[in-house]
Amino acid sequence: MPITKSVKKALRQSETRRKRNSGFKTNLKKTVKAFLAKPDQKGLKTVYSMLDKAEKKYIYHKNKVNRLKSNFSKKVEKKSVKKAVKKTTEKKSGKRMSTSK
Repeated sequence: MPITKSVKKALRQSETRRKRNSGFKTNLKKTVKAFLAKPDQKGLKTVYSMLDKAEKKYIYHKNKVNRLKSNFSKKVEKKSVKKAVKKTTEKKSGKRMSTSK
């Protein structure tokens, strides 16, 4: 256990910060899990906001935040590309396509 007053205070501060940070991380993980279950623009905006706050509070390093944001945006793009491909294949299925080049 700490002996001096300053070390006791530092211990109290670090415990308080640890609790606050772990609570924030828990909320962030829940938000990310909900986003991954159904990726859309609205969820992406919420996740971006929380990640930016985590970076601002020095909970996550800025490179990690940027990597996560990039990966999440790819998931949204991938979903939108699948929808676009599905629509174009439905249109083409009604027509015959020639095989000659």
